[in-house]
Amino acid sequence: MNADQIIEDATQRMEKAIDVLKNGLSGVRTGRATPGLVDSLRVEVYGSLQPIKQIASVSVPEPSQLLIRPYDTGAIKDIEKAIVASDLGMAPQSDGRVIRLNVPPLSTEVRKKLVSRIKELAEESRVSIRNIRRDANKAADTSEKDKTISEDIRDDIKTDVQDLTKKYEDQVNELAKEKEKDVMED
Repeated sequence: MNADQIIEDATQRMEKAIDVLKNGLSGVRTGRATPGLVDSLRVEVYGSLQPIKQIASVSVPEPSQLLIRPYDTGAIKDIEKAIVASDLGMAPQSDGRVIRLNVPPLSTEVRKKLVSRIKELAEESRVSIRNIRRDANKAADTSEKDKTISEDIRDDIKTDVQDLTKKYEDQVNELAKEKEKDVMED
C-alpha cells in the first residue's frame, strides 16, 4: 500500500466508526420523542424479522409521543408484540390503524443509566478508532519493510494517522457530550 491508500483507508474506517456511534446514540432515549427510539426495533412479520422502518412509518405528532402507522394494518399486533418485548419501556396504544407510544419523562436514575450507556458507546468508538490507528501504523511499517515507501514517508504516515485519530476521538467526545446534555435536560 502506498501512503495515500493507508491514510484513505484509515479515514474511511474512522468515518464508519463515527457513523456507528451516531446510530447507537440515536437509539438512546432523551426526554423527547424521536423516530430514532424505535429504529433498532425488529418485528416478526411475514415469517421473518423486519426493521420497523420497512413495515411502518414513524412520526412525532407531539414532543412526548410517537405515532407508528403500519403500511399493512394486519401487522399491527406483531408491532405491538415487538414493542412490549423490547426494552423501550413504553406501552403501545392501538386503535386498529395506528399505534401511539407515549414517551414517559425520565427519572434521575434512568438518566444516569442512559449517560453510562452513552459513555460505553463512546468508549467502544474510541477503541475502534485506536484499533484502526494500529492497523494503519502496521500497514505503514509493512510497506517500509517491503521497500515500497521510505522511512521518512512511514513516519509522515504515522503522524498523519495520529492526527486523524485525535480528530475522530474529538468528534466522539463531542457527540457523547451533546447526547449526555440532551439526556440530562428536562
